[in-house]
Amino acid sequence: MTSAPVAPPLAQPVAAAYARLSEVFPGLQVTEWDTVPPSGDGWVCAAGLAAGGETLDTFLAWDEAQIIRDYGQRARPDVVASFALHRYAWPACLLITIPWFLDRRVPYLPVQDVAFQRELGRMAVRVRSFACLPGDPAAELPGARVVADEEALRAEVRAAVAGHLEPVLRGFRGRLRRGPRALWGMATDEVVEGLWYLGHLLGEEPRAVAELERLLPGATAPYVGSAAFRTLTGPDGEPLPTRDRASCCMFYTLRPEDTCVTCPRTCDADRITRLTATT
Repeated sequence: MTSAPVAPPLAQPVAAAYARLSEVFPGLQVTEWDTVPPSGDGWVCAAGLAAGGETLDTFLAWDEAQIIRDYGQRARPDVVASFALHRYAWPACLLITIPWFLDRRVPYLPVQDVAFQRELGRMAVRVRSFACLPGDPAAELPGARVVADEEALRAEVRAAVAGHLEPVLRGFRGRLRRGPRALWGMATDEVVEGLWYLGHLLGEEPRAVAELERLLPGATAPYVGSAAFRTLTGPDGEPLPTRDRASCCMFYTLRPEDTCVTCPRTCDADRITRLTATT
């Protein structure tokens, strides 16, 4: 008896994950490129942000103008830089965590291989290598690095995110007035809150929380702290998942009365009220 032919692995090992990301979150569209990244028309290469020069100046000017337009006031330069870093790092982390979450594949993305067009909500990447588990059909592709097990793959996620963000954090550091620990606290929050949100959109929030707790259990330098999830109890006894951020987004400097629901400044009573509010 002749066995059925085995379909060859996808030439683009993370393309399906990126397509699923864009399907549930249309505000971020991810494409892949082979030789030349997109440029012009608002595109910026992550390497330009990491360099910390004119490219970063232009990037920050967009956020400064947006703050004036939306809030009717100027923000401190470090607050502008904090907003800009968040707007880059949140989607950038998803480029690595979503393929891991959906397909157990971890792309390695140095800064020169990622471009961003934030006004259109688009990112473009060049995936030259990736990690995967034994038995994955993509393990036969060029650039595949097979690791032993799930824990080894989690280590690859942490390393891939750190490898991409470290130069970006270095480029922003002089504008943020924060030390390395605070910057990696911001990175920790971007990893956790991005995948947590996408897990909700995918209908897999409990699994996303569990995966993040295993990914960031604490003592995983350079990341600061753990995923920091905890559960509150609502007025009808319902569980309300929340977490405590490792960093501050600085939004309180514009609206002191309006803190994030995961901010350590927000007490549990206020969190419960906001988490149970209906539109």
